[in-house]
Amino acid sequence: MAQNWTPSSWRHKPIQQVPDYPDLAALSATEAQLATFPPLVFAGEARRLKSQLAKVSEGKGFLLQGGDCAESFAEHGADTIRDFFRAFLQMAVVLTFGAQQPVVKVGRIAGQFAKPRSSNIEKQGEVELPSYRGDIINGIEFNDKARIPDPERQVMAYRQSAATLNLLRAFAMGGYANLDNVHQWMLGFVKDSPQAERYRKLADRISETMDFMKAIGITPETNPNLRETDFFTSHEALLLGYEQALTRVDSTSGDWYATSGHMIWIGDRTRQADHAHIEYCRGIKNPLGLKCGPSLTGDGLIELIDLLNPQNEAGRLTLICRFGHDKVAEHLPRLIRAVEKEGRKVVWSCDPMHGNTITLNHYKTRPFERILSEVESFFQIHRAEGTHPGGIHIEMTGNDVTECTGGARALSGADLADRYHTHCDPRLNADQALELAFLLAERMKGGRDEKRMVVNG
Repeated sequence: MAQNWTPSSWRHKPIQQVPDYPDLAALSATEAQLATFPPLVFAGEARRLKSQLAKVSEGKGFLLQGGDCAESFAEHGADTIRDFFRAFLQMAVVLTFGAQQPVVKVGRIAGQFAKPRSSNIEKQGEVELPSYRGDIINGIEFNDKARIPDPERQVMAYRQSAATLNLLRAFAMGGYANLDNVHQWMLGFVKDSPQAERYRKLADRISETMDFMKAIGITPETNPNLRETDFFTSHEALLLGYEQALTRVDSTSGDWYATSGHMIWIGDRTRQADHAHIEYCRGIKNPLGLKCGPSLTGDGLIELIDLLNPQNEAGRLTLICRFGHDKVAEHLPRLIRAVEKEGRKVVWSCDPMHGNTITLNHYKTRPFERILSEVESFFQIHRAEGTHPGGIHIEMTGNDVTECTGGARALSGADLADRYHTHCDPRLNADQALELAFLLAERMKGGRDEKRMVVNG
């Protein structure tokens, strides 16, 4: 166990991004109630994810992490979850072909309810109200009652997460992920997109391979890897009272685990070394993510790595880099060199969303070309430094939204108002996410070809 750590030791540290609950007695009662609820995930599942991420850190896999900016109570439904899972499976199969490596699948789902905010106040006209901080804390409606933090929302978030996990496990293990279904994963609105033909050709190749394997006796019935997949959940560990309530001792190891999700991450706004979020996360055994923005120095990163992963355990820590397309070349190389110099084992992942947000026609949006530019720079820099570009972290949905401009359909600022549904930040729709997966696959294939030339050269 981490030295001088308990699940509640974070309460003695400074804390950022904490909601101002007016009724502390009600908050304590809710947290006590949550502490009696069953775990949402299990320690053995978190350990399995850690072992897969360890392979990614060694250059033997790729992390695909993505999902909603912020889950909502209003949009929770079986069709929404299914369409997200379909889009995610499509991306994963495209990336697997491109990388010719295992793809570790981690959703921003079943717990991604809380959001950090740059301001405590939101203003519309002359009216000022507390900012919306995610459905687990308050409501998005712009009125006094909705914006009051309500502890009971934590119970609602728990129950929605449990229902979502139940359906995801059924999809992942109950046959929906069977590679025989690869053609059926195509979402209706994507069938008419520029990505449709590319995906059909890839699906045809997979089907031909499956037919060959069946001919020699390798079938989904005899090989579970062809009909099932591991799918893990993740979220930002922002609301620490909720996290503490779901922190449990693993009966097999005696270690503490956050059972709210398989992997949790620390945001760029809450990664102060002597603050509460680092304190909480250093004591649990789950795989962790750490958002790395432009203000993070090389020495500061090493300090955080030493706090969060003092044993230098492979698979424990994923560095999620979020700089912006015009800043990644300035900041990423120095962080890579600091980590390499100290011999730290990490997964390097690219978040091309958060540093590329602009306002257009009064809507927050993210231009697809900037997202792609940051991803391309991420790959180029890692190849130049001799390190492994291990993953991507994106905000996406399986719905046909119009929130990010660009892509093959060339969504413009004028299109944003058509289907702008996000509760917080703009997301890639399934068409744009699949396009990004194909472009990533091409970069991965290029990287493999370069390595082959060097080896044979």
